[in-house]
Amino acid sequence: MPTYEYVCKRCGKRFDVFQSFSEKPLKTHDECGGTLQKVFHTAGIIFKGSGFYATDSQTTKKSQTTKKGEE
Repeated sequence: MPTYEYVCKRCGKRFDVFQSFSEKPLKTHDECGGTLQKVFHTAGIIFKGSGFYATDSQTTKKSQTTKKGEE
């Protein structure tokens, strides 16, 4: 069952709730009656295994710059 994080717009309290995909999102904070907003986070990606190129998870390196007049 997924865990969702909510934040109350009135009191600023953050809390986690276990909810199934079919449940409707919470709208009201039980403690203060404020409006709740679901907090979204980015998902981390880890490249493991032989199916990825070495450059998939590395930062790009700057290419060598040429001096003026050299091309």
